[in-house]
Amino acid sequence: MTGYASAQHGASATGAETDARATPSRRLGLEIRSVNSRFLDLSFRLPDDLRALEPALRSLLTARLKRGKVEVRAALESEDNNALQDPPPRLLQRLNSIQDSVKAWLPNAAPLTVADALRLCANAPSASEDWASAVPALAEEALDALMAAREREGKRLAAMLQDRLKQLRALAAQAVPMVPQLVEQQRLRFMERWKEAMALTDGAVAPEAARDRAMTEATAFAIRIDVAEEITRLDSHLDEIERLLKKGGEVGKRLDFLIQELHREANTLGSKSAALDLTRISVDMKVLIEQMREQVQNIE
Repeated sequence: MTGYASAQHGASATGAETDARATPSRRLGLEIRSVNSRFLDLSFRLPDDLRALEPALRSLLTARLKRGKVEVRAALESEDNNALQDPPPRLLQRLNSIQDSVKAWLPNAAPLTVADALRLCANAPSASEDWASAVPALAEEALDALMAAREREGKRLAAMLQDRLKQLRALAAQAVPMVPQLVEQQRLRFMERWKEAMALTDGAVAPEAARDRAMTEATAFAIRIDVAEEITRLDSHLDEIERLLKKGGEVGKRLDFLIQELHREANTLGSKSAALDLTRISVDMKVLIEQMREQVQNIE
């Protein structure tokens, strides 16, 4: 099922520099996106500072999500991106010391530029920034919002499926009286052909034998086109789908199986069709069932 949720958390990290100025506060933004999939597929896009927290996030998501292609994105940024902050002197001293060590081994290495120094200072994590507890709590908040969004979509999908169930029941109700009518029409047609055959034989064939043969053909035809069993099973599957929709919960896989059974019965109905009206009903059923199949695979 599809869904989107985001949450943000601010962490003001103060340094212990000699000039007593605070380092820029950093804000953590976390997004969870979910699209339709028959299985649970998790992917993470995390900054290096949060990469170690991926197992905890994965465990959190798998405990509450069962299906869907889910992407988790996190980003750390300064709360004031437009303000140019003075880099802490202690950090500049550390960069200078590292540069001297590198040049001792690599004399031809290019020196750090001002832009390099500012970028390294901006990306350097503060010792007081600890996201180990903040990230899971933020993920729980975003996950709650995602589950609420998926629940709302689930209700819309359930309403759509209920509408398709209603249409399928109406089509099944149209098919039920057609079979007896077709059998009676075919019986009359066989009897007419029997009378025509008897007129041509001039008594060479016993009337009783010819009539029995015609009735046998009519009976075989009635058995061949009888779809009462298919209609009964179709109604049973529709009742079970409706029960599962009312029950809720993790019913997607069971619904998927029932949709396959519905499609099987509609196919059999079409193969037994002896009239264009029954063929039309079979086709209309398969169209509705295919619409249901596309959505059922998304339901968790």
